[in-house]
Amino acid sequence: MPILSIIACKMFEDELAHIISSDRELEQLIVVESKDNFGLLQKLKSDNCLPRTVPLDKVPFLLGNGHGSGLMAIAKPLLILPFFRKIYEKKKIKASLRVTVVVNLLKLGLHDDLDILKSEVCKNIKEMALFSDGILLFYCSCGEAFENLEENFSEFDCPLYWLKDGNGEVVTDCISAALGGNTVYDEIMYACRGTGALYFTSMWASSWKQMGEERKRSHNFKDNFLKDPRYSRVVKIDTGLSYDPNFHKNVKDFARSFGMEIMEVKGSLELAEKSYRAAKKGVIQHNLKIFT
Repeated sequence: MPILSIIACKMFEDELAHIISSDRELEQLIVVESKDNFGLLQKLKSDNCLPRTVPLDKVPFLLGNGHGSGLMAIAKPLLILPFFRKIYEKKKIKASLRVTVVVNLLKLGLHDDLDILKSEVCKNIKEMALFSDGILLFYCSCGEAFENLEENFSEFDCPLYWLKDGNGEVVTDCISAALGGNTVYDEIMYACRGTGALYFTSMWASSWKQMGEERKRSHNFKDNFLKDPRYSRVVKIDTGLSYDPNFHKNVKDFARSFGMEIMEVKGSLELAEKSYRAAKKGVIQHNLKIFT
């Protein structure tokens, strides 16, 4: 049974809820039990998707003996008898095509300190790699915070997968991912040249106050730039998801508060969906390679 783990920034909560709830071919779905995953669980529930929840350190017990490419758990005596070999092979192939997904969202605000961000992501990779056939990082390049990350985990037989655009590049940030890639992001930024612009997805629109308060408490945030007249535009990115009915109101309220105009652009889920499918395909192939 292949196991794909996902370590994600909470800013990708909407995309993950949509992608996972739309996947009807999963063996099972496990969401790590934590306060940072509460919003994801609520959105999955709204899509009639009810995953199992358990603290991260208990995930291996929930997976049982079959975790981490455990197809050899099928009764060994059958392997001795040629008559049963074909049956075993069919079961093995069938099991290898049904993926279990384990999802773990990390808290907002880690980007305030890139060293802390990398440390937290690495800690979770180390723990989840022990039971995974691959890990999809729903993070972006994030100011090169994850440079050479694969080299740091070269001793683990657990490939890392990334959010990549059509050019095979890891996307710059969550805004680039929501727009469909780095090229589209560059085009939008060029269209806004000469005007300071802030980019809001639904999660950004609902979280900016919370993040601002947390940063103020840590003395790592000043909102003076929001009152700078050069920042006069809010770019509202609509990916078509409707988990937050207050998305449009939140953007309008923000724009009114700081005297900004709203520029609406159409977002895309294609990049996130393709990255997820590529990671699933990767863990299936990785699992088959181990047991053939």
